[in-house]
Amino acid sequence: MRSNFCTCLLAAILCVTASPSSAATGQRAPTIGQQREAVLFWPQAQREARFRHMYTRFPSDRAADGTHVHALRQGRPLALDGKDGDAWLANYMGKHHVAGVMVLQNGRVRLQRYALGFGPAQRWESFSVAKSVTSTLLGIALQRGDIHSMSDTLGSYIPELRGSAYADVTVRQLLTMTSGVHWNEDYADARSDVAQMYLHPCVDGQAHVLSYLRKQRRQWPAGTHWNYNTAETDLLGILVQRATHRSLAAYLSQTIWKPYGMSADAYWIKDECDGSDTGGSGLSATLGDYARFGQFMLDGGRIAGKPVIARAWLEGALHREESVDEPDRGYGYLWWTDADGSYAAIGIFGQMVYVDPSRQLVIAQVAAWPQATSDALVASRREFVATVKRAVDAERKPAAH
Repeated sequence: MRSNFCTCLLAAILCVTASPSSAATGQRAPTIGQQREAVLFWPQAQREARFRHMYTRFPSDRAADGTHVHALRQGRPLALDGKDGDAWLANYMGKHHVAGVMVLQNGRVRLQRYALGFGPAQRWESFSVAKSVTSTLLGIALQRGDIHSMSDTLGSYIPELRGSAYADVTVRQLLTMTSGVHWNEDYADARSDVAQMYLHPCVDGQAHVLSYLRKQRRQWPAGTHWNYNTAETDLLGILVQRATHRSLAAYLSQTIWKPYGMSADAYWIKDECDGSDTGGSGLSATLGDYARFGQFMLDGGRIAGKPVIARAWLEGALHREESVDEPDRGYGYLWWTDADGSYAAIGIFGQMVYVDPSRQLVIAQVAAWPQATSDALVASRREFVATVKRAVDAERKPAAH
């Protein structure tokens, strides 16, 4: 299964990274793509130490903060599970290698804890949480007119895709992962697409994902089949950058980070081939700023009372557009949705920005899970979210009598 492939790939990467004398022996230095693949297999101690410094380990663009900070004022402390709440939370964070959690309600901090030597001023890698941020930037580009319509085809923004299976795929189909283009996301197969897309040499100065996806064939009619595809979120990042003539980091800074009032610079890892920011991963920010991003979403994508995200995007992004394997969950525009109206940005190794409009809640978590993901780890995170919700609901009951 996946572990066999992981072992083989890691061994291949280590062959070119372990010895400082590799240049003298004729061995090639690892590419950035190979190094990014290796992150999946770092030992636990390296994950805990390095996830907070990813932007210094890989070429990155800065998303500058502004001159004012959106204050996160202290609210009444939230009691989890009664008298044993603190012990329960400490056990949860310790058992699952969670570096930080923050809960906002009505914009105020109800809960905030740090561990693993991580602190409020440090940044943490978000992994696939970045997918949801990239999607949100597209919603802003749509509002500003940088992107005209979600019915636009990709070939009109990315000429290199003309003549490929992606030429007539629409922006909306890319957002919902319903392009219909063949893609194998099986990490147990060393020949799968997801295992290969970053490992090949650069071609004609194009981003890894662009040169790779141009060769893919059509498998289903566009818009008819949901198929999770990591590469397409990098492609979405290219689309946003082509349409706005800015890096994702620069556009994020201009449209959200500065005007909303994030507390610190964020950083976005770049593709080694063309220098574009990778839309599917690579964003690092503080825990507080992840929570602020969740609050921005909870506020309806408004800054100083003005909507900055297109209504058409909001109507599709945060509600079920596509069905997934679980009956109570769905997929919007690169946001995971729940049947109760909540939605989340989720990344491997335990990253999360969770928004619950009915309770006016934002829950942010950064972590270094011992595995990228597993049913047990996902269940533990859901139980944490459920515990927070029960605590909030328990406060309402006395007021009802």
